[in-house]
Amino acid sequence: MTGEAAPDRRVFEIAGLEAKPFLQGLVTNDLGRLRDGLVYAALLSPQGKYLADFFLVPDAGRILLDAHADQAEALGRRLAMYRLRAEVTITPTDLKVTRGLGDAPEGAFVDPRHPALGWRLYGTEEGGPAQIDWDAIRVAHCIPETGVELIPEETYILEAGFERLNGVDFRKGCYVGQEVTARMKHKTELRKGLASVTVDGKAPAGTEIIAEGKPVGRLFTQSGGRGIAYLRLDRAGGEMRAGTARIALA
Repeated sequence: MTGEAAPDRRVFEIAGLEAKPFLQGLVTNDLGRLRDGLVYAALLSPQGKYLADFFLVPDAGRILLDAHADQAEALGRRLAMYRLRAEVTITPTDLKVTRGLGDAPEGAFVDPRHPALGWRLYGTEEGGPAQIDWDAIRVAHCIPETGVELIPEETYILEAGFERLNGVDFRKGCYVGQEVTARMKHKTELRKGLASVTVDGKAPAGTEIIAEGKPVGRLFTQSGGRGIAYLRLDRAGGEMRAGTARIALA
C-alpha cells in the first residue's frame, strides 16, 4: 500500500558528540536498540508522569526525533533545558514523515509498537493523502495516542501499556522518572490502566464511565463498536455506562 503523509508530526535532529548519552539519561527506552531500527520512548516528569512520547530514528551519525506536532515546541524547550553544557545540538528539521501498511519502501522502519502499525519513512518528499483508519487499528490492539489516551502530567506509562508497546526498558539504568516507573513495575498488580471495551451506543471521547453509581474510568477512542478505556481495573465489570452508551470489557 502507498504510504500516506503524517502532517501532525515534527522531526528534530539531535546531534553532537554527547547526543546518545544525553538522550540515554532522559528517555524511558535504551538507545542501544537504535542498532535495530526505530526506538519508541517517552519523556517523563521527575514524578514519573508522562510528558511526551516519540520515535528515535538512527540516521547516519545523528539521531532524529519524531514527535507529535502539538508537543514539539514544548518538548524542544525541555530537551534544551536538560542539555546544560553537553555537546549536543537540538535542531528542528523540514523532514516529512510518511507511514503505511504492507511492504515497506527502501529506507523505511518498522513501527516498534505493534506489527499492525506498519512502517514509517523519513525524507524530503510528502506522502500521499490519508487513506488508513489508524483509529480502528489502535482500538483493535489497545494502542494509545498522543493527547488522547496519553495525557501530559497525568498518564503513567505502565498504565498506558508502554511495556507491551516496547516503549520502556527496565535494564537500561537511570532516566528522569525512572524510580516511580520501576516501583510501579514491581507492584503485584496495576489497579488502573487502559483496557479494550465494547461500546453499545455513542459517547464523546473523555466521557466518564460509571458502574454501580460510581466512576470507574473514562472512555476514549472508539471504532466499530469497540473502544479504549482507562479503568479502575478492580472496579470495572458488570453493567457500565458512558453517558447513554453501554460499556463492557472486551
